[in-house]
Amino acid sequence: MASKNKSIMPLAGVAFAALAFCASCRSPEPLKGRPEPSARTFTSAAVEAAIEETSKRIKDPRLREMFEATYPNTLDTTVKGDGYIITGDIDAMWLRDSAAQVWPYLKHLKDDPGLASLVRGIILKQFAAIRLDPYANAFYMDESKDSEWESDLTDMRPGVHERKWEVDSLCYPLRLAYGYWETTGDGSIFGKEWEDTLRKIVAAFREQQRRDGLKTSYKFQRNTLHPLDSLENYGYGPPARPVGLVASAFRPSDDAVKLPFNVPSNFFAADVLAKAGEICRAEGCDEELAAECESLSYEISAALREYAIVKTKKWGKVYAYEVDGFGGAILMDDANAPSLLSLPYLCGVDRNDPVYVNTRKMILSPDGNPYFFKGKAISGIGSPHTGYGKVWPMSLIMRILTSVDDKEKLSALKMLADTTGGTLFMHEGIDADDPSVFTRPWFAWANTLFGEAVMEMARQGLLE
Repeated sequence: MASKNKSIMPLAGVAFAALAFCASCRSPEPLKGRPEPSARTFTSAAVEAAIEETSKRIKDPRLREMFEATYPNTLDTTVKGDGYIITGDIDAMWLRDSAAQVWPYLKHLKDDPGLASLVRGIILKQFAAIRLDPYANAFYMDESKDSEWESDLTDMRPGVHERKWEVDSLCYPLRLAYGYWETTGDGSIFGKEWEDTLRKIVAAFREQQRRDGLKTSYKFQRNTLHPLDSLENYGYGPPARPVGLVASAFRPSDDAVKLPFNVPSNFFAADVLAKAGEICRAEGCDEELAAECESLSYEISAALREYAIVKTKKWGKVYAYEVDGFGGAILMDDANAPSLLSLPYLCGVDRNDPVYVNTRKMILSPDGNPYFFKGKAISGIGSPHTGYGKVWPMSLIMRILTSVDDKEKLSALKMLADTTGGTLFMHEGIDADDPSVFTRPWFAWANTLFGEAVMEMARQGLLE
């Protein structure tokens, strides 16, 4: 293991510690710097120009090197075919990850037709995947390929990698499609296939409002020693009182829910359904479909106002992480987004919304969030997915992207730069006391998201 001696490097008045060597990773070889141009899976002239321009505004050389490696990581390493990108060290395309991985590049589409074509292809691939199975969360490029999870007790089919029902899996493609449309003005993707896809999404959301209790076409069980990888009640999940919210079987972390209504995912659904209705009306789609999207968005929003807010003695009114409609609520946050922390970034919630402000204080405290870990090296939100004591860099990145306090942003950035395990890259979970112990040495979403946060801070003049 490398020496733990520290060297000091300035960043806007904040000292950076030297990075330690990776001693424990999920795979034997973590990423080692940015690939050579000939080894990159996609190159965008507009992204390269943005990297060059932003780098000039980053004073600290270590941070500059990290930005130059992380921001293009999705393009450099994960583009595997027309419209197909992998999540990094897992050879499958998650609807959530693939949409989030390319989101930061939308601002460059007008300057790079090739990049715009890539994103357009990803959106169309996502639409096709949803039509194949709206309850699946991850897919293969080869639609005839059988999954390593084919023994799961659910309706598995060729082309599906994993069939964990997660509300947010259908939200991210809608967010990406809207962002693409808003940026490029290209409405050509919103034809019959779009309408068929949107009907599948609305039908899944409607079914999972659980108006008929546990009578649903979706069920899931897995033969596993990991309890968060399977569902109770013979695969139907925990009971829900139908109140207008959409039940999810799994959280964005791919862990089974404790209570059926994941609050951040429902905020996300309400937001993207309203946007889908806007697209439909602007592009001349089916009027009834547009109205259905808007009606469902309204129902979810109204139910969130009534059932997602909990009054606490210490924090005041806060958003719960999960509820069941019977009065049950879980007060916590999980680092994977959508999260409560990410609501302003993903779901249109005002950063200054009093309930969000109270919630933020709660979930960023070990007294309020059982998955907020404070260690010798890093402090932040983790996840049951990676176990107790591991902080997710994504939570600190999201803290930067949702904060109104420059000092908070710089403090989070310092922790991120000090805890890459000597790799310059982001990971999934990091041991709060020892950053050389981490999961996922190649996690493209977290890398590109970090680059987005650094770019935003540079634009604000915080890194000069």
